[in-house]
Amino acid sequence: MGEISLAIIGGSGVYDIEALTDVEERHISTPFGDPSDSIIIGTLSGKRIAFLPRHGRGHRLTPSEVPYRANIWALKSLGVERILSISACGSMKEKYAPRHIVIPDQIYDQTKKRDYTFFGDGLVAHLAFAEPFCPHLRELLYQAVSRAGGTVHWGGTFLVIEGPRFSTRGESSIYRSWGVDVIGMTAVPEAQLAREAEMCYATMAHVTDYDVWHEEEEAVSVQMLIDNLNANAALSKQTLAELVPLLPDERLCDCGQALATAIITRRDLIPRAKIEQLRPIVGKYFE
Repeated sequence: MGEISLAIIGGSGVYDIEALTDVEERHISTPFGDPSDSIIIGTLSGKRIAFLPRHGRGHRLTPSEVPYRANIWALKSLGVERILSISACGSMKEKYAPRHIVIPDQIYDQTKKRDYTFFGDGLVAHLAFAEPFCPHLRELLYQAVSRAGGTVHWGGTFLVIEGPRFSTRGESSIYRSWGVDVIGMTAVPEAQLAREAEMCYATMAHVTDYDVWHEEEEAVSVQMLIDNLNANAALSKQTLAELVPLLPDERLCDCGQALATAIITRRDLIPRAKIEQLRPIVGKYFE
């Protein structure tokens, strides 16, 4: 199959990548259940790429139903080291207009009922997460979107809510007062789990609406979201074509050592079954 250079997790409206060639489909069972869908592996710009639709083909899963742990475990088991998340988001500031792209650098978590970690059950790790997105992959993504001709914004705080409903006007007003930049429903716990798995993670956030705070704009709706995502489909594909050749063979960040000082449990007390469950993620620390 060859080394997989990048995995793409597609969000709302992004369920396939037609440009992939030499395609194969892999179904992977994990200790955390089945992933959102089968993983599609193909070639793009001369490199092997994996693609996983976050909500399943046909959009069958709500943001809270997405099996985030299974998705990340499955990609890690394939040897993937980098993940590009394509996500729809609402804008919380005038300057981020619909059909713009934001490359966020921070997260504010407002979710309530998700499985946030691979750890527990006798194996404790305290993860450093001050910078939740990989700085190097973010830089490459910014370059790729710029080369593809997109209007792209560098940095910003991504507020993540539970969903699946959109915000009330009162909530949207309060969120804006916090100074956040964009709002969505899936970056948590995806970004955290990717870091626990020592994978680089960056988000290409497609602005689809102004949430419901903008008095001169129509309130967000599913149709608005899909229309604007479809309009950006060509940009997404061109961005991927620009990004893949930029990826170096070796990673130039610290994501690959995220667990080196995070595991706190005394080694002789860790259940063997837990180590085996997380073998693709923690195996190198217990050889």
